[in-house]
Amino acid sequence: MTHPALAHAPSDLIAGELRPIQGDGIRSINPANPTEVVYSFDPVVEHVDEAVAAAGEALKTWSRWSMERRIAVLRRFQQLCADRKDSIGGLICDETGKALWDSLAEAGILGGKVDITLDDSEHGGLRRVTGYDLPLTESRTGRCSFRPHGVMAVIGPYNFPAHLPNGHIVPALATGNTVVFKPSEKTPAVGQALVEMLHEALEAEGAPKGVVNMVQGGPETAVKLTTHSGIDGILFTGSWPVGRKILENNLDHPGRIVALEMGGNNPAVVMPDANMRQAAIEVARAAFITTGQRCTCTRRLIVHESIADRFVAAVCKIASSLVVAHPRSEHPVFMGPIVSEQARDAVLAFQERLVGDGATSLLSGTTRALDLDESDGFYVTPSVLEVDRFVAEESNDAGCDIEVFGPLLRVARVASLDEAIEQANATRFGLASSVFTTDPECQQRFLAEARAGCVNVNTGTAGASSKLPFGGLGLSGNHRPAGSFSLDYTAMPVASMIETGDGAALPQGMTMNDEWLAEG
Repeated sequence: MTHPALAHAPSDLIAGELRPIQGDGIRSINPANPTEVVYSFDPVVEHVDEAVAAAGEALKTWSRWSMERRIAVLRRFQQLCADRKDSIGGLICDETGKALWDSLAEAGILGGKVDITLDDSEHGGLRRVTGYDLPLTESRTGRCSFRPHGVMAVIGPYNFPAHLPNGHIVPALATGNTVVFKPSEKTPAVGQALVEMLHEALEAEGAPKGVVNMVQGGPETAVKLTTHSGIDGILFTGSWPVGRKILENNLDHPGRIVALEMGGNNPAVVMPDANMRQAAIEVARAAFITTGQRCTCTRRLIVHESIADRFVAAVCKIASSLVVAHPRSEHPVFMGPIVSEQARDAVLAFQERLVGDGATSLLSGTTRALDLDESDGFYVTPSVLEVDRFVAEESNDAGCDIEVFGPLLRVARVASLDEAIEQANATRFGLASSVFTTDPECQQRFLAEARAGCVNVNTGTAGASSKLPFGGLGLSGNHRPAGSFSLDYTAMPVASMIETGDGAALPQGMTMNDEWLAEG
């Protein structure tokens, strides 16, 4: 059965045509009700060739449309997002297991990406991709213009299956690119819902067929798309191992833009002068929100030894009292199940491994949830473990630099700000980092020395603003931040010099005789 949020049965979108994809080789199921199939299909890998060809053909017309015409498409899409917020939010809830309030929040920010993309104010990204002229000489003008890269492959994640690909697609379309989108195989229904709205907006404004295409599939489809000779850019959100493979497969294509947004092993530092209540709430929220399935979730708590006992105890108390229940429950729910049985088992296995490697379990995560048993879904409760130190390597140490996507927080104690910053930077990742302190000098030091793309003060690591750049360093990204800076990787600057005079000067060693240009 087709989910009520979808207008069509499972389909790929190629050249403006929704092509049904039948079968059940890949299935997404409701993590809260594992017997409920949300979406199923058999991948048609050959559709990648057709989708890329369609996007290439549409590019010829779409890239030459005026900005005003492209904006009309995006504004229509924005209205569809507003009209369908509740249905899209419900679908996100059913396919990811996110609490309904969390799912509706994701659905609610889709249309806002249009406003952020088209912001031409002082801090808006549109100004950075707006061309300009300047005089070089009396007869020569210098011009900077921007053109689309071409056909962009967008690879979406499952944790924000609508918001994160939308964050790539909207700016790519605004700057004249065309798109081939592959949703996560864990959340194909949300991917189709997003594309149905884009398709409807494009059709209504008379856009060429093939501006946005979608091919559903698993790893084989992703590899074929990201290595296809017909694409000009890859916009990826996912894990470091997959991002590394994308980079490796594109070493011979330096002209292909590759923007990677990957994971994080994000620290939160709490100093003795911090507002303890503020810090405890924010650390717990950022560690366990969305069942720990945000790339910005706090994974490591670094707390000064003078306050560690009472502060860590408070965080554990908050974590143990979080309401973990069915995401559509009528009573307040903080977090629902994790996305899959495999994800749940990975969190519990990592917890067991850490204890075996010397960590002290302060709060043990289990598969039990409020008023539920194990058969009711892929539930896992928060866990907190204390380690001696964090190390920036993937080892058998309890403080190892491994990201596990779930509600598991590790804690280490430090004796000084110097040690806290050293421990915060003891990671190969570098996405988000937070410090809790009321000392302005301490704040400034952390802002200057924390190696991360998102560095916060007195607020948690999870909860980025789309009005700011979003991206990380090291294994978290390749210096192509998204958020308000997503336009920067969708538009290519072109330098031109335009001469209006006829006084070309002869350089030393060159001779020119005008008779050589005479007829005959």
